[in-house]
Parts: sequence; structure tokens; C-alpha cells
Amino acid sequence: MHIYHEQSKNIWKTWLLMIVFFVVVIGIGYVFARAYNNSVILYIAIIFSLFMNVLSYWFSDKIVLSMYRAQEVTNESHPDLYNVVENLSITAGLPMPKVYVIPDPAPNAFATGRNKNHAAVAVTSGMLQLLNKTELEGVIAHELSHIGNRDILLSTIVVVLVGFIAILSDMFLRSMWWGGRNRDDGEGRAGAIFALLGIVLAIIAPIAVTIIQLAISRKREYLADASGALLTRYPEGLASALEKIGKSGGKLQHASKATAHMFIANPFNPGLGKKVATLFATHPPMENRIRILRGIEQ
Repeated sequence: MHIYHEQSKNIWKTWLLMIVFFVVVIGIGYVFARAYNNSVILYIAIIFSLFMNVLSYWFSDKIVLSMYRAQEVTNESHPDLYNVVENLSITAGLPMPKVYVIPDPAPNAFATGRNKNHAAVAVTSGMLQLLNKTELEGVIAHELSHIGNRDILLSTIVVVLVGFIAILSDMFLRSMWWGGRNRDDGEGRAGAIFALLGIVLAIIAPIAVTIIQLAISRKREYLADASGALLTRYPEGLASALEKIGKSGGKLQHASKATAHMFIANPFNPGLGKKVATLFATHPPMENRIRILRGIEQ
């Protein structure tokens, strides 16, 4: 029941995130507009927040896939991978997602899309070379669980929204440092107060959304591990895959902090032996995930 409860929660979490983003951007726009005494900035913030919400909903998956140069594959080009995805999709009662391969020697994978009818699973070429069939099934089951658990949209739009907040904050800070606020009007004191508030928001906003991003990631990985084990009925397959990925210590060539939470393992360094889990860790410790999976069989 816990799994199905989390599935329903992810729907309203997604909409809540988009609403919060809309409000935060308008709030930042208001402060910036007061700091520069220019109401046009507020209107631009409203337009851009609406635009980015629409963009993130409809195109965030395509943006992420293009970032990693993922190439769509077919049953003819990659029959083993395609058949694993197809068979597990049938077992999970999900529509067949599009299948992509990322040309990168580091073993990793992620799922993306706005819903189960518009979803994609991407694995690296290194993953295909490292894992045997049973282990690959464990990884694909994990990614299909992200689709079934309805958290792929939530995790994917975070990439776009977090990135936009960071860009907006950076633009404001640069404009302040470059003397963009040279005013001699009678509202100088009020403008200075809003400018200071704007600087504080510009610094805090990216940190806050990043904490949200990472918190979402850690919880959903445990849930997808459990769901994937339930799907294959063989937890050791995924446990063994995670163990191999951790020992490989491979870093993705185009790894990005904005997208790190989407992958099955930390794309910067998924290594084993890291006992300290910090606030800014994108994934739960690999040892914990492996131990829990192997404990399911007991």
C-alpha cells in the first residue's frame, strides 16, 4: 500500500512544485522590479514563469535526452535491451516506452517523460557492456518503476525549473556587481533595501530548490528499488547491478548537477565505501540500497 500511496502523492507533488516555482519566480521578479524601479521586470517574470512551466511539462524529457546525446534504438539495433524493456513493460502493465542508449562508458541509466504513455528509458553503452541479462533486468525494472510510480515528470521538470532559477539568480547578481543599479531618484533608500533583499533571494533560491531536488531524489530511489524488486521477483539482480556500478566508479562525460538526481546512480561518482550521507547527496548510500535489496529475500 505504501508504494501505491507514493504514486498518488507524486501527482500532486508535481503540480505543487510547478505552482511553487510560479510563485517564487513572480516573487523574485517583484523584488527585482522594486530594486530597479522597473515594473517591466515583474511582467517579464510572470511571462517567463508561465513559459518555463509549459516548456518543462511538454519538453523537459527531450531536453534531458539531448543533453546526454541519447540515441533512440529499436529491436533490430539492440534486440537484447529492447526485449528486456518490452517484456518487463508487459509484466508491469505499462505501455512500451521509447528506448535510448547514451554513448558513454560509465554505467548508468534513467527514465524520463511526462507520463506512462509518453515515457523513455535510457541506458549508457557502458551499462550494456558491464551487466549480464539478470542485472540489466534489475536496472530496467528500477527505471520502469519510476514510470509506474509516476515520478518521472516530477524528477524531469525539476531539471528545467532548477536551472532557470539558477540562471535568474545569476543574472541579478551579475547586474548588481556590474553596477546595473545606478539611480539618483528619491526612492534610493527603498531601492537599496529591495536590492539587498534581491541579493539574499538570489543566493538562497538556488540552494532551496536544490535541497528540494535532492530530497525528492533520495526517497524515490529507495521506492524504485523496492518496486523493481517486486517486478522482477529477484532483488539480487538489481543488488548485483548496483554493486557493479558502485565498484566501477565511472563518471558520465556530460554529467550535470541539474540532472544528477535522475540517474540510478550518482553520475559523478557512484562508488562504494562512502559512509557519510550529506544533505547535498543526490543518492542514498549505495551500500544501504544493496543491503535493503538483499534483505528482501530473507
